[in-house]
Amino acid sequence: MRTDRLVAILLLLQQREQVTAAEVARELEVSERTARRDLDALAMAGVPVYSIQGRGGGWRLVGGARTDLSGLTASEARALFLVAGPASAATPGVKAALRKLVHALPEPFRVQAQAAASSLVVDPQRWGSSRIEHRPPRFLDELQDAVIRGVQVRLGYVDRKGAETERTIHPLGIVAKGPTWYLVSNTDAGRRTFRIDRVSSVAPTDDPVRRPEDFDLAESWREIADEVDRKRTPLEIQAVCALDGIGLLRMMLGGRLEVGGSTTDGRIEVVIRGHNEYALAGELAGLVEWLEVTGPPGVREHLASIGNALINQYR
Repeated sequence: MRTDRLVAILLLLQQREQVTAAEVARELEVSERTARRDLDALAMAGVPVYSIQGRGGGWRLVGGARTDLSGLTASEARALFLVAGPASAATPGVKAALRKLVHALPEPFRVQAQAAASSLVVDPQRWGSSRIEHRPPRFLDELQDAVIRGVQVRLGYVDRKGAETERTIHPLGIVAKGPTWYLVSNTDAGRRTFRIDRVSSVAPTDDPVRRPEDFDLAESWREIADEVDRKRTPLEIQAVCALDGIGLLRMMLGGRLEVGGSTTDGRIEVVIRGHNEYALAGELAGLVEWLEVTGPPGVREHLASIGNALINQYR
């Protein structure tokens, strides 16, 4: 992306006052020839940049001219720097170029730029709902702006029963789970997750967010998602599976499957989560060729009952 390289070069000039083509090439991981062409392109585009020939020479901005990027809005920062973050579908080369740009930013804006790059996680797996939201929720921009600026928010929220509350929160990051958006926050009651489509009001404050030390949004979301999955599938069964059936189990069950060690007969111990005994027995009945459920007894009884019904139906 040549545009990104040109902006990065301009920012390098502001940061270092003078650079050589070799330094630009090293910073942006391009050839010196490409770096010289980009520097020439800046001059031809009207940017007040000039070259100094000879020993100790390089490229400078005329009179220390500066382009202030600290006026970027939250939306502009998101559009640029989310491309460099983990949620992006951009190629590794594009991400690398934009990360170079982030490091070249003037110090006052670099923190917010890096916050923008790490403020969003995309988790493509739904939580069982067929509901599709065609547009981002109303307060998404305001909440991500608060995450990027690191300020507390007075949040109005409507729960699933329709009760509305208001509280002050410390926004830490945004997650897109399938078509639904969530805000991960710290509150007086500990870490909480809010569905953004249930947010009724957002009032940013001037108070800084208290961010947990070494907080990582992706890791935090994995913990939240695992906890929700456990609540949605509270039943655990134990089983042993033939080695050639593990791949099929992984495909069918995804995160509801935990694979353990080998047994003396070469099968694999597994733990499977589900909603209730009967539903889980029905889900696993077709896997009898590979899978033997060892507990709890209720699931085994349901499997035997399903087997008898199949025999009576299709004998």
